Amino acid sequence: MGSSQESSAPVGKLLALDVGLARIGVAVCDPLQLVARPLQVIRRRSRNEDFRLLAEVVQREGAQAIVCGLPLALDGGEGAQAQTVRKWAMRLAHALRALLGVPLPVIFWDERLSTYAAQRILAEHKLAVGEDAAAAAVILQSYLDARHSDNCQDYGGIDLPLSALQSRQ
Repeated sequence: MGSSQESSAPVGKLLALDVGLARIGVAVCDPLQLVARPLQVIRRRSRNEDFRLLAEVVQREGAQAIVCGLPLALDGGEGAQAQTVRKWAMRLAHALRALLGVPLPVIFWDERLSTYAAQRILAEHKLAVGEDAAAAAVILQSYLDARHSDNCQDYGGIDLPLSALQSRQ
């Protein structure tokens, strides 16, 4: 699966995903990885359609990696929901490699309380952006802040080889 995020931290723009059953919130950061902002909400259809739409966003934004919110339990443990997100992210990584022709690293990041924080931000600032996109921005900003403070937990990630042939060797 993943390697240490400290040594293999991607440079450039990152996308963050808040993956839900009905919607996927998407956020992006600037190329210097200082500020995250909500981008859009994707209403889920089929896995293939969702992955195709996400590949379009990756290309349009020039993203170098994806930060995927990991729904941990309040005690920090991983339950069934976190395992479901990990499996979905593995499928996404394979689909993006096929659709884009290159692998895109996926980094997992703790998303606990991100929806609550997003609701607070939306209410305080009267923003007209989807709650899921705002939650993705909270997840991404939390990741960026931790990276800049050298206090970055490692929740794992996915770093596929360049081609499917290389992954079988």
